[in-house]
Amino acid sequence: MIRISHLLAAGWLLAIFVVSCEPGGVDTSSISTDPADIRSGEHTFAQDCSPCHSFRQDGIGPNLAGITREISADWIKRFIVNSQEVIDEGDPRGKELFNRFHVYMPPFGMYPEDKLDKIVAYLHTFDEALPVEQGQEGALLNPVVESISNSGITVPLELFTEIPFSSDEMPRTRIVKMDHIPGSDRLFVADLRGQFYEIINQLPLLVLDLNKVYPHFIHKPGLATGFGSFAFHPDFLKNGLLYVSHTEPPNTKPADFAYADSIKVTLQWVLSECKVKDPLADKFEVEESELFRINMVTGIHGMQEIAFKPDLKPSDADYGKLYVNIGDGGSAENGYTFLADNPGTAWSAILKIDPSGNNSANGAYGIPSDNPFVGSSQALPEVYAYGFRNPHRTVWDSEGRMLTTGIGHHRIEEINLIQAGHNYGWPYREGTFLLNPFGDMNNVYPLPPKDEREYTYPIAQYDHEEGNAISGGYEVTTDQLPELKGKYIFGDIVRGRLFYINMGDIQPGSQAPVYEWNISWEGAQTDLITLCGATRVDLRFGKDAESNLYILTKADGKIYRLLSEVL
Repeated sequence: MIRISHLLAAGWLLAIFVVSCEPGGVDTSSISTDPADIRSGEHTFAQDCSPCHSFRQDGIGPNLAGITREISADWIKRFIVNSQEVIDEGDPRGKELFNRFHVYMPPFGMYPEDKLDKIVAYLHTFDEALPVEQGQEGALLNPVVESISNSGITVPLELFTEIPFSSDEMPRTRIVKMDHIPGSDRLFVADLRGQFYEIINQLPLLVLDLNKVYPHFIHKPGLATGFGSFAFHPDFLKNGLLYVSHTEPPNTKPADFAYADSIKVTLQWVLSECKVKDPLADKFEVEESELFRINMVTGIHGMQEIAFKPDLKPSDADYGKLYVNIGDGGSAENGYTFLADNPGTAWSAILKIDPSGNNSANGAYGIPSDNPFVGSSQALPEVYAYGFRNPHRTVWDSEGRMLTTGIGHHRIEEINLIQAGHNYGWPYREGTFLLNPFGDMNNVYPLPPKDEREYTYPIAQYDHEEGNAISGGYEVTTDQLPELKGKYIFGDIVRGRLFYINMGDIQPGSQAPVYEWNISWEGAQTDLITLCGATRVDLRFGKDAESNLYILTKADGKIYRLLSEVL
């Protein structure tokens, strides 16, 4: 079975199948046409491949329609088993795409031959891709011309802790978020597979397992399916309120945010309030209540961030208001742009709700009176801002400004300064570039001379020459990291590169320069690819109550602390 953590790499490198064929016909006589085999392959594809691939057009991975008619089944299977071996043997197309995407697909030698055959059987049911308007004229091959320069800053790391394996197979862990209880030094880490750990004396202790709280909990399909995020109420130590997002199968319960039943539902994201009976206990016993659930077209771009604005007083208007980041669910690249570019829907939006209220449509939460669309007949009152493909991480800087990183489609990664009521452009913009969601979404174009759509553009961006998917971080405020103080640090999920922008360079309407910084391990400069011993880092960042900063490498469960000695 193709593991979820490697699907991004798998997606890119499966493109090699399409371009590595020899001229002439392909013998497909060995491919099974047995309906049972096809159904089995379809099940595997739906669970493990559909988050990255479709048969309509490119997504995270390529359009796979017609693939078996362009390259042999044996070649496809061999590549799945060990892509690096095929590439290193000198396959020219493989090398060409590796140079483009800078990542190997991990080997899958453990997969039995019959499962590989069934995947191929399902792929074979799709004829060649339908023609898509290519729109190559005017497309930008290198959208962000300026290369990221290296600052020369090198920060030492130390191993802080390792999270227990949540699977016997790769990836062994799927850690996604690290945060602390407000007003406390208690530090917690979530694993997508449902485990919730407290770090005590640098040792992880299991405090809660969502598999035991939610009987319908699932952690696939999708690169970010499962225990998506958590947020402690600002007064958690007194009220014990913990908020979590997680996934369940389609139609588990009626969704509060749904669409026409002619559109597929792959899964549901659920936002819940968990009342912890004893907030000081070393094991959390909870009573949960559901705030809302939302249907998703595919297993990607879900509810990957929930957060409270920190450091507020109870008298502040935003105190206790929960921000909920919801992606487009893959709707745009599957032809349902009306779900994404629309403040009247919950997709592609950052919502702001009051968990203690009850004036929502379902009565389970409140609508803050200062939300920008309150009273509008054309928009959901929950919507705070919209037009996001995948609003992955949100933090607030020392001035109270809200920064959200957005994972891009095929060209641009971005950092957005969030302003109430603003439209950030997806799926008609990617970064500061025009995108045509009805054509080839691999291409971006210069903005029109008269840009009349009134979109809000990112305050920083980089293109896929530099990385693949942005991982949001934090403003560095501690004196323990003097060379990074006054900078917002972030990185690239896949390649593990580490970046920053200067806080003083953040200006609405312009893009701050991006710089790279470095790490060292045991006195020698290194990088996260080397430390992980893997070709996909799965980078995340964390922060504790004392503003110490951490690097999480999701697949191997390791957490590193940034040290104060700067080389």
